[in-house]
Amino acid sequence: MFDATQNLTSAGEFDSDARILMNGLIQMGSQTPLMFGTHMFNINGTQRRYGWVQCSRDITSEECGTCLSNMLEDVENCCEEKKVWRVFSPSCIMMYETQPFFLNDSNAPAPQQAKEKDGTKSWIIIVIVVIGTVVAALLALSAYYLCGLKHRKNRRNYMQNLSPIFSQDQSDIEETGNSDLSMMPLSTILKSTNNFSDEYKLGKCGFGTVYKGVLADGKEIAVKRFSKTSVQSVEELKNETILTAKLQHRNLVRLLACCIEQNEKLLIYEYLPNSSLDFHLFDMVKGAQLDWKQRLSIINGIAKGLLYLHGDSRLKVIHRDLKASNILLDHEMNPKISNFGLARIFGGDQDEASTIRIVGTYGYMAPEYAMEGLFLVKSDVFSFGVLLLEIISGRKSSKFYLSEDGLSLLVYAWNLWHERKEIELMDPLIEKTCVPGEYLKCIHIALLCVQEDAADRPTMSSVVHMLVSDTLTLPDPTRPAFSVGRAVVERAVVDRESSSNTSISANEVTLSELSPR
Repeated sequence: MFDATQNLTSAGEFDSDARILMNGLIQMGSQTPLMFGTHMFNINGTQRRYGWVQCSRDITSEECGTCLSNMLEDVENCCEEKKVWRVFSPSCIMMYETQPFFLNDSNAPAPQQAKEKDGTKSWIIIVIVVIGTVVAALLALSAYYLCGLKHRKNRRNYMQNLSPIFSQDQSDIEETGNSDLSMMPLSTILKSTNNFSDEYKLGKCGFGTVYKGVLADGKEIAVKRFSKTSVQSVEELKNETILTAKLQHRNLVRLLACCIEQNEKLLIYEYLPNSSLDFHLFDMVKGAQLDWKQRLSIINGIAKGLLYLHGDSRLKVIHRDLKASNILLDHEMNPKISNFGLARIFGGDQDEASTIRIVGTYGYMAPEYAMEGLFLVKSDVFSFGVLLLEIISGRKSSKFYLSEDGLSLLVYAWNLWHERKEIELMDPLIEKTCVPGEYLKCIHIALLCVQEDAADRPTMSSVVHMLVSDTLTLPDPTRPAFSVGRAVVERAVVDRESSSNTSISANEVTLSELSPR
């Protein structure tokens, strides 16, 4: 900070004796134990100048000299035509005056002694204020530095807590402990959930229980508490922490924080007051509140969230468990995809992967995944097609075959479309609000998404385009292959288990219906 007053009456004063004398004062001040120096100069033998230099005590003598020298260069650039100037920085200060502003100046003219005493008092006050400001700034910087050290120490402790849970691959831990994710103390979570009392319980999910929490400031949260005994819950925690912390989209649930303390593994999400889509969709009373406009908005939101996962985010993510219970609804009934415990990241140009462990939910699995363990982005597209049929029909795919002559919802919808009887699939609760053209287009898109051959299914980019276009001509879908139900999945798992001689349980296919909200 610069303060310069009083123009020179004759050019060149600063360029002569003053520079030499100030350099000497800098050398003297930087080498004293207190890093402080004052001096009176005689300019041309007739004029007096008073100099002051001082450095903060948290820097070295060399750093003090450098700070003051750099400051003098700045003075030459800005204040060359000034008699009086004062320069301040967090680490050093420099002042150059025509009047005395420090004590013990025995060379001052006697007639002006009283006046100079008054001036000295004024300048003492100014200097005290300046030094106080500098000290305050240094204290603030020190506090900021110490807070930074504490934050880094807390993060190191957090990383040490994560290490036993994640693999030994350091990249896994670094991905999880990224700066996007905050930490929340267990004590705060226990207080917000009344020690995980039943009255705060929202429901169960695949590998744990979800609780509602209320923080001290009144903010509501959802806490996913992972099972302490399940090995699979560790993998799900890893997936959700890495993925949800990095993925930010209005149609994805937002992860707020993580907690790994005292054998507890907890994820803290935004609280979504309207629960999950299945809570409304498959209930006669609540389903009546989902008119056609609302359902179409939910369909579009889910499609955009999947599009973000598959190609628009910094990661290419396959969700692998898209279903109505994993679609949460905010206060305005906007959909948010949740539960990334089974998700997988694809890198680079990778489009598919395989596994011998079949995980997911009956009724939503693509045939290539259920039968061969092959999963790809088009597997999510298949699940979206099933979900789309559920939304417009109000019927649950995994239970449909029990009431419709053993047919799956997919085959039943295809038969109606083929016979031009699509209206029979419509949920009676939306008959009065439904727009026929939009309804027929949704059935058509859903049937394109659930085709047997993954290559025939559209991408989510194409699906989003189809949903918003009124002029696009859609191709005819082919008949879905079969019902991807419990018997099919269990037979596929047993076949793969026999061929690989690996112990795998069909019970890894989940039937979870509730998720964090």
